[in-house]
Amino acid sequence: MSSNSNSPFPNAEPPTNLTLVTPKSEPVDENPPQFQPPAASPPPSADVYSEFNRISELFRRAFNQTEGAASALPDSHPDSRAIVLVPDPQTQASDVVVVPEAPGGSKKYPTRSSELVRVTDLKPNDQSYFRDLIRRARMLFDSLSVFAVSEEEKNFDPTVNNRKPRGDLKASALMRQSGLWMNRDKRVVGDIPGISIGDVFFFRMEMCVVGLHGQPQAGIDYVPAAHSSNGEPIATSVIVSGGYEDDEDSGDVLVYTGHGGQDKNLHKQVVHQKLESGNLAMERSMNYGIEVRVIRGFRYGGSASGKVYVYDGLYRIVDTWFDVGKAGFGVFKFKLVRIENQPDMGSVVMKFAESLRTRPLEVRPQGYVTLDLSKKKENFPVYFYNDVDGDHSPVYFEYLVTTVFPPYVYSVGGSGGCECVDGCRYGCFCAMKNGGEIAYNSHGILLRGKPLIFECGPHCRCPPTCRNRVSQKGVRNRLEVFRSRETGWGVRSLDLIQAGSFICEYTGVVLTHEQARLFTMNGDCLVYPGRFGHRWKEWGDLSQIFSDYVCPSYPSGPPLDFAMDVSRMRNVACYMSNSSSPNVFVQHVLYDHNNVSFPHLMLFAMENIPPMRELSLDYGVADEWNGKLAICH
Repeated sequence: MSSNSNSPFPNAEPPTNLTLVTPKSEPVDENPPQFQPPAASPPPSADVYSEFNRISELFRRAFNQTEGAASALPDSHPDSRAIVLVPDPQTQASDVVVVPEAPGGSKKYPTRSSELVRVTDLKPNDQSYFRDLIRRARMLFDSLSVFAVSEEEKNFDPTVNNRKPRGDLKASALMRQSGLWMNRDKRVVGDIPGISIGDVFFFRMEMCVVGLHGQPQAGIDYVPAAHSSNGEPIATSVIVSGGYEDDEDSGDVLVYTGHGGQDKNLHKQVVHQKLESGNLAMERSMNYGIEVRVIRGFRYGGSASGKVYVYDGLYRIVDTWFDVGKAGFGVFKFKLVRIENQPDMGSVVMKFAESLRTRPLEVRPQGYVTLDLSKKKENFPVYFYNDVDGDHSPVYFEYLVTTVFPPYVYSVGGSGGCECVDGCRYGCFCAMKNGGEIAYNSHGILLRGKPLIFECGPHCRCPPTCRNRVSQKGVRNRLEVFRSRETGWGVRSLDLIQAGSFICEYTGVVLTHEQARLFTMNGDCLVYPGRFGHRWKEWGDLSQIFSDYVCPSYPSGPPLDFAMDVSRMRNVACYMSNSSSPNVFVQHVLYDHNNVSFPHLMLFAMENIPPMRELSLDYGVADEWNGKLAICH
């Protein structure tokens, strides 16, 4: 972990002053199914579809060769805590697992480490280092998942196969074979460096990729006794997702029912549980005083898996007993108590945000200046909250939903629109303008960042529900402008925002060069979009998976050479903080005109953003005193 040479992202700076405490050795555990490596792709042609076809071919070959492996994992994420049986130790005595790669060859993958460690005394620069590693790994996982599902949807026939595409399985397998699974060289007890309390995951496999929870199905992740140095299993993390009727969850105190003896279809006990495997591991962790990570799962309609998982921090197992459950069968129960002085539980924050969406004044009677800064101009109200001081200046600006361009921008001739009366498909006119592909999947998630995206416009025959009309529809989440003592103004969402989702437009009044000079002399607030960081290149970057991946260069436009006045008219985006590790990026989009020199600045999520977490942008140039964009000149 402390060696930069073992990092899946070697360009980051390594941490310093890490303290690793090793209580005992740990065995090798089971390995998830392996995918065959992708075949080499042909060089791109000069056709406008070349880049799209080349990337699609990479995915098609990689995924088609691994169809058998993918079917080895389940089609859903059950609540079952049945622990996978530990194979005979003699069958896993080696330090690598050999899986078929191709006829006549083999591929070796390192197995999970047998060393238990606890990472302590991380300095701020170390925390930033690990956070960036986790962030980049999760962004790659999300990008792969979205693109994989999109590839399957092209040829999906519900009459032949009604199984939902499993992009999470394919993304995790491709990352596995590329050596990008994290925390495999050592298994971490306690907090995983780089993962924060409140982080949200849409898939169990993503937690496996980053090492938060190493079992794709089981609720208890533990060191099997057969491989432990002292012959005793040790539990490291648990998932609480409501699958056991005898669980009792009050937040800081959790009574967790052991695994085994349950009918997975009825979600009821049908036989007595035994003190073995994960149950014994929980008891041994209590005996040794080893903390466990607790992840809670919730039903969530916006997730492909039907659930989300949120990391709630560290707990200690303080008691265990054998009891008669509600179904009349014996069950083991474990009492877990949350360790003090940790940030608020992510599950509590999510429930708090949910209550704010419906009962804001009841939940927070003090601090709200207005419940809709946009004055009903947005699809959802924009809250304005300030319990720090009396600064109410945001209410005095005129709220601007979309950017105001000079009239001459619309005089640039267009080339017509698509004829897709039922919605755009691959190969249509608008897809051709985007390099041969639709920029979004069927759920409105951006597949990958591009220099420029053409959405369907007023000359297209497709309906408002067309999948190529995403950012032009406006805000889809409940946003809140707030005041902070540390950083000044900020923006957060009351909803969970999925990676790749559209958030809002960065709006202002576009100025000519002459106008910009006058406004600068008057000291008005100007924003220079050309200085924004090109973070769009990171979303959908598959270079870690495919060595010949090339960053999209089409469609393209000239460098942005205009300013935007936000001194009198602006929207919620103007209050977003600047960050060198942002969770929001700018994507240039055209839809209402065809002048490539003046695109809309559309903001998309770089990662899964939990409710109440501040949104941040890379403005490129920030004020050195407060970390905000220096928009006043």
